[in-house]
Amino acid sequence: MMNQDKEVQNLEKRLAELSRTAYQRDIITYSDFLNLNEQNILHTLPKDRLYTKVVSFGGYEMAERQMAAFIPEALYLRYGKRELSMDEICFPFCALRIAPVNFRFAEDLTHRDYLGAVLNLGIERSRTGDIIPGEKGALLFVHNDIADFVSKELTRVRRTSVSAAPLSLKEVEYTPKFEEVRGTVASVRLDSLLSLAFSQSRSRLSGLIEGAKVYVNGRLITSNGYQPEEGDIISVRGMGKFRYEYAGGRTRKNRLSVVISRYV
Repeated sequence: MMNQDKEVQNLEKRLAELSRTAYQRDIITYSDFLNLNEQNILHTLPKDRLYTKVVSFGGYEMAERQMAAFIPEALYLRYGKRELSMDEICFPFCALRIAPVNFRFAEDLTHRDYLGAVLNLGIERSRTGDIIPGEKGALLFVHNDIADFVSKELTRVRRTSVSAAPLSLKEVEYTPKFEEVRGTVASVRLDSLLSLAFSQSRSRLSGLIEGAKVYVNGRLITSNGYQPEEGDIISVRGMGKFRYEYAGGRTRKNRLSVVISRYV
């Protein structure tokens, strides 16, 4: 527990320092890729430790691992706008398209297979973002400073020979696939939406919420009665994620009709 607390303190210190540097030098600074726990630490930092606005991005909508950009107020004034575009923020990462050299002899590769191959190159997990396996290979988001190395050295995943080609974020053509789920709930509570999304009882899923496995927009939520807002992205470790779209009218039994989009 003491080691875990020390890790949290070190991350808090590092994130606060990135914000302070951005503020003092009027530049954008960037974190490594943050997992859900680390994003929660960022979101719960006291406001007096952050000197800048924070924008997070992982390469595509609903990315789980995200990089944080610390943007000083001076840059918003310089551009004369309240929000900066992705081009203006210029996150320092790209994607690698990993594909079998010969599809005829390719194995069915999983997320774990790709991750293991990358880590075996000596790459720290914090330097890589999401890995998205597909029928023709995978997309891997990586920090710019290791993109060339990985593209040259990643030649095999399990027993399959592969090639890895860098893509700019503009070249990434990936849209998450969603399954629309409609149902009714007594009220828009977190446990009710989880029950609808994963077709399990509220009592069973409430243990996941209380067990610190549920995140809303990267922020850890441990209250079953938490009320998500429309557009919130809800991630459940080990189960998946979905977006709460909206609540409609009430049924004859006075239940709310809701719509969610489950990531598949």
